[in-house]
Amino acid sequence: MLNKKIEEAINAQINAEMWSAYLYLSMAAHCHAIGQPGMAKWFEVQFKEEQDHAKILFNYVISRNGNVTLKPIDAVPTEWNSILDVFESTLAHEQKVTAMINNLFALTTQENDYATQSMLKWFIDEQVEEEENAQTIIDNIKMIKDNGYGIYMLDKELGARTYTQPSPLAGSI
Repeated sequence: MLNKKIEEAINAQINAEMWSAYLYLSMAAHCHAIGQPGMAKWFEVQFKEEQDHAKILFNYVISRNGNVTLKPIDAVPTEWNSILDVFESTLAHEQKVTAMINNLFALTTQENDYATQSMLKWFIDEQVEEEENAQTIIDNIKMIKDNGYGIYMLDKELGARTYTQPSPLAGSI
């Protein structure tokens, strides 16, 4: 059974993951609006991943006889100044999520909750990947600068991304 502090913290993380999903859907809409369908697709995959992150946490709380408390999702930004700005916002957001996951893990350490620590290790590894992906795209955009053909090619590359259900969810959605 989860202690109340950890249950509340995981519920807050569920809300944060849903906010992240909403943010990425907003970024997808922005990319569609500026004629970058490949980048929009990349963000649509991010949207699905964040929903699944919330569901992993949701399932975990339920499995530990806890109560899931869903709260309203705050508004997200809807406009960015450039493609670079969109992806720099993505990286900054992922860094914030990493800090939240790290704080949650620290709480489980304080509370001697080894089962939750074990579950959170997947999220810690996932955040390393999320930050690396965003940084790579930023580096590519900076290298391309305003080269239209380069942006076109990056859009095509990002549009080839496919959705893969995270392994902690295999068979549980």
